[in-house]
Amino acid sequence: MPYTSANGYMFSLFNKDCEIGIRFSKEVQEKYIKEFNSSIYKSYGAVMKGYVLIPESMLEDLDNVARYLDESYDYVMSLEPK
Repeated sequence: MPYTSANGYMFSLFNKDCEIGIRFSKEVQEKYIKEFNSSIYKSYGAVMKGYVLIPESMLEDLDNVARYLDESYDYVMSLEPK
């Protein structure tokens, strides 16, 4: 399962269905679920709290996806290191 991590926390990952989930704070997660018309991310049958499913249509603009990854990275770097 490919993933990215920093500060001891995963902040993005792929599941077996080739879907991408990106981690955000609870407030940002709720905002992006509405904005992206998406849902909470699931991986191998588990609900991944804090992660937003990135819709396939968003993958057409990789610069935009990179911006969300940067935002997620900044979020996990703000957490107490593990």
